[in-house]
This record gives sequence, structure tokens and C-alpha cells, in this order.
Amino acid sequence: MAMLTWLRGPVIGSGATATVSLAAGASSGDIFAVKSAEISRSGALRREQSILSALDSPSVVSCLGFDVSGVPGGTVFYNLFLEYAPGGSLVDEIKRYGGRIPEAEIRSRTREILEGIAYLHGQGVVHCDLKPGNVLIGSDGRAKIGDLGCARWGADGKWGIRGSPMYMAPEAARGEDQGMQADVWALGCVLVEMATGIPPWPEVVDAVAGIHRIGFSGKSPAIPAWLSHEARDFIGNCLKTDPAERWTAEQLLRHPFVESSFSVSDCLDFSWISPKSTLDLSFWKSMEDEEDEEEEFAKAAEGRIRELASSAPACDWIWNDGDWIDVRSLAGEPTTTDVAVAVADAGTAEVVSNNLIANNTRSRGDTCKCFECKGGIHAN
Repeated sequence: MAMLTWLRGPVIGSGATATVSLAAGASSGDIFAVKSAEISRSGALRREQSILSALDSPSVVSCLGFDVSGVPGGTVFYNLFLEYAPGGSLVDEIKRYGGRIPEAEIRSRTREILEGIAYLHGQGVVHCDLKPGNVLIGSDGRAKIGDLGCARWGADGKWGIRGSPMYMAPEAARGEDQGMQADVWALGCVLVEMATGIPPWPEVVDAVAGIHRIGFSGKSPAIPAWLSHEARDFIGNCLKTDPAERWTAEQLLRHPFVESSFSVSDCLDFSWISPKSTLDLSFWKSMEDEEDEEEEFAKAAEGRIRELASSAPACDWIWNDGDWIDVRSLAGEPTTTDVAVAVADAGTAEVVSNNLIANNTRSRGDTCKCFECKGGIHAN
């Protein structure tokens, strides 16, 4: 089976169990994001992949595939390949506006986010962790729902309550329920933050106090008085403490606040292709070129990603040559019952099923074509 190569770049985000890095296909230089977790702690990442692989919408960050890889030390990682959003998150956009997004832009962003929520709910998916940091700005300029690590199918309640306490609905904070209406509450909190630049409960100093206040005070976050009547009414319908009285995503799409607004997608002509497998992507082409060409491809990919970073002033990515790791992956997507493990050891890999076998065949002084050595003498 042909082996394919991708390059892991600088870290651009991290969470409790996973790290997100910029990445590029070595042969094409196409940019994507890779979310990685140690295989023993990758349950949430695998659930995210299973949900994303069933979705197809420009309002949700696309899953491009996954693989399992290893490092010389023996650690095995589950890697989830995701569409890269060069505009950063809504947190970055709030900062770019100096802490308060104008209402006209809030209208537009709200509609885009709401389209994503309505799509997820229409597919039976509850996000469970909607917040500004999980709303990403794609290459087409529109907002997309990202990070479905806490998401679940609506009928699947076995995973309990999850997500960020500051954006939890009262019923979730009390441990009662976390259904689709909880996502609507979180949307209201996101709008408050877009308008003020601060979290929805600024007086709360710790998670325990926040959960108690949200769940048992009977109050909702303060709605900024400077917003229009339409905006305040929209947010008010999101932040009703009784989930039965809260509007649904579909109802909110017909609210005057967003019904007359425009989305970036309305004025741009772009075609949407949502790949479901790494086989659908141009950068997962068969590596049939000569070995000396592989090095040139790798340099092109690194140059492309540097160019991308330098053209985005909102991002402050600093790295050196040591930040890049040459990773070889399988052409297809492994199943959970027969995982094909690509052991990345400075460019040499051995494929096995359900086992990890280190394949360190080079010795110090050998001629090496791995990315780190760039065709010189192997140093390790």
C-alpha cells in the first residue's frame, strides 16, 4: 500500500486532551489543521470524527479524514484532519473590533452561526459547547461551527453534561438536560460577548460559583442596552431560563433581527465540496514521484504555510525548522476494528494492524532523506 506524507507545523491551539497544529500536504502544499491526542485519550476525538463524517454543510468545519501515527519514543497519536480556518475564531474577531462588534456585523455573524446550529439540530446533533472560541472564520469569510469534541447525537444522553460552564444553560448547569435548547442559550451568550467583549457572567470568578448562579439564580446574562430593540428581543428569546419557552434555531432564523440580514455566503460565488475521506483530497495523491522530488515538495509546503502565516496579521505564529515533523499516513481511512498504524520515525514507517512496531532502521552517519536531515547525514 502506498504511503503518503504530510507535514505537521506549529501548534495553533490546545485543549485538555488534544492539540491543534497547522499542517500541509507534502506533495501539494495544501493547508489544513490536524487535531491530535494520545491514542489512550482520544475517545472524544474519535466521537468528533464519527459525527463530523456524517455532516455536510458550509456552516460547519469540515472533517478531511483521520489517521493514527507514532513517534520514535513509542507514543501513538490519533490525528483528525480538519478544514483550516485562516480567519481565526470569533474571539479573534472581537479583539480586532476592539472589544465590541458593531450591530450590523453582529447581525451577519449571528445568521451564519445560527445556520450552522440549525443544520446541526436538523441532523439530530447537539453541539454542547458553543462559545466564541468554537466559532471559526473560514477562507470564504463566513463563520463556521467548529470543535465538536463535546457534541453528541440528540437521542444519546449517556455521556452526561459537558461543555464550558460559562455558556451552559440553566437546565444543564443543574444536571437535568442538555438538549438542543441548550445550544440556543449558548448562542445568546455568544451574542452578549460579541456586543460587549466580555464573557456573559463577568462577575463570576470560578466555575463552581458560575454553575450555581446559572443553574439556581433564575437570572440570565445582562443584555447590552445600546443594542436595537430587535437585537435585544432576539437575545431575550435565546436566554429564557425555561427551555420550553426558548425559541428553536429554526424559529430564530425567521426573527427580524437576522431574517433581513445578509451572510457573507450570499454575496460570494463559491462551490462547496465536503470531502468524506482523505482519498477525496488533492494532497493525498499517491506518492509515485522520485525521492529527490519529495524533498522539493516538502520545502514547497513549508514555504506555502509561512506565506499564509505572514499574510494574516491577526496571527502571531513563530517557529523554526525544528517545528516541522515529516509524518507518513495511509492512503485510506482505518477502521476502529482494524487500525492501520503509520509509525513516523524521521520519514521511515512500517504499517501494522492493531500493533505498533518501531522501525528505526537508520544509524547515525547514514545518508538520510527525512525532512529534518534534508538529504544529509542522519543525526540521531
